[in-house]
Amino acid sequence: MTDLYDRFARAVDALARLGGYPYSERRQAWLDRLRVNLPELEMLDALAPEAELGYLEPPPAAPGDPLPAAQAGRGIAVSRHAPGIAAIARECRAAPERAADAAKAALAAARQQAGLNAFIALSDTPALDGAAAAAARKLREGAAMPLMGVPIAVKDLMQVAGFSQTNGSGGLKPPPALRDAAAVARLRDAGALVVGTTNLHELAYGITSENPHYGWVGNPRAAGYTAGGSSGGSAAAVAAGIVRLAIGTDTAGSIRIPASCCGVVGFKPTFDAISRDGAQALGASLDHLGPIAASVADAALAYSIMAGQAERTVSPGALAGLRVGVPRNYFYAPLADDVAQAVDRALALMQGDGAVLVPLDLPGVEHSAALQFATLCSEATDIHWRRLIDQPDTLGADVRVRLEIGQFFPATWYTRAQRGRAALARTFEQAMQAVDVLVTPTLRIEPPRSGAGAVVIGGQEVPLHTAVTGLTMPFNLTGMPALTLPCGSGRNGLPIGLQIAGARGADWRVLNAAARVEALLAA
Repeated sequence: MTDLYDRFARAVDALARLGGYPYSERRQAWLDRLRVNLPELEMLDALAPEAELGYLEPPPAAPGDPLPAAQAGRGIAVSRHAPGIAAIARECRAAPERAADAAKAALAAARQQAGLNAFIALSDTPALDGAAAAAARKLREGAAMPLMGVPIAVKDLMQVAGFSQTNGSGGLKPPPALRDAAAVARLRDAGALVVGTTNLHELAYGITSENPHYGWVGNPRAAGYTAGGSSGGSAAAVAAGIVRLAIGTDTAGSIRIPASCCGVVGFKPTFDAISRDGAQALGASLDHLGPIAASVADAALAYSIMAGQAERTVSPGALAGLRVGVPRNYFYAPLADDVAQAVDRALALMQGDGAVLVPLDLPGVEHSAALQFATLCSEATDIHWRRLIDQPDTLGADVRVRLEIGQFFPATWYTRAQRGRAALARTFEQAMQAVDVLVTPTLRIEPPRSGAGAVVIGGQEVPLHTAVTGLTMPFNLTGMPALTLPCGSGRNGLPIGLQIAGARGADWRVLNAAARVEALLAA
């Protein structure tokens, strides 16, 4: 038993009393959970970054071109599964009377694949007909309607008018929302039709989407394997072909992890590039909204609309001259052999297309898990404190104990974590001066089996949360845009994800580079 664990064991009762938490009989559950995260806590306890306390500054304006101007090339078709959402919208604009057809087909597919537990609630035919008719009226009035008739699914962590917002949690029966979250409203204003709200890890506080209230989300690629989380239902709905576009949230990787597990595209843009208005917070300084899609082009078009930009999609050329940072000191070790082989192949394709691979060292990135843990546990417990006091029995066991342990973190640890984040952001900003994008694996492993609590990497057993979030969370801590796209299959035939990240504000550089890589991998 470590000294830190001993300190917790002596302190938890007093801290619970100080905070007014009345469930002291759960003491052993708290200590058992804290034991799981002792490596992160011990790192944090010893960490004293030489940095000023401060949150992230707004990102600088970044160029939209993915490459140096001299190498910008012709546009290419990147959709792997025609028709893409732009094509669906064109067809619906040409025949507005059929604008609900694709959404009705998606609704039927969702019902046929109900066993995936991808959805918490579905629309109905009259609602889709009414929304399509409203979109047709706007089209006649001169609106552009770039998503006319496109069926979408929305993670049940944000307001969708006409749907109850459950946040994937039990015991609550909220009335239907009266308005849309800001990002949902923009999609609907562009003509998108909401087929349903998707299942998730409860309160978005986990990475498996094994929801005790609405069922475990299945992975359409292989039964018995995790769909990832927390936006597992959104990724499963896209991977199953129910919709081409779904909306997720990402606090430590919750868009990119399920997108990687399910073999689709997931994009976490720069922090607050998409408004979080109307979305339930988990870790307010870490939360991002973004699209999960069947292709990079679909994700890019959705992002432009969700972010309130002019309608836009990717226009990449060859990667000649693109400086690709390869941070070997943390992101590439340890890795499962099949992941390493798939990512190395993708890097070789990029290099063959003219990209320049630049090895990088990112000192301090190994502290990411400790910084994330202290930040998220503190913020999530604060956000859900009243629920924890008043209705703890409505929470699933894993989420309840994670929320409970946040009350035991001293303020010095939260402050220390924010200093560490500022230092980490500066490290990445300095690295991005020498490269255009970073390329890493998305996960250290291929998707694990459902119900797994740990995995083995390089002969060593690693807790599941550590193995799954380790490569995604640094970009939540720093607010940088990051995208995952499938780059191959592992030894069990499950998808492997490639992660492409960029400087804050360089969202379109990431999207354009990703579109080219997607095309190279598909060739």
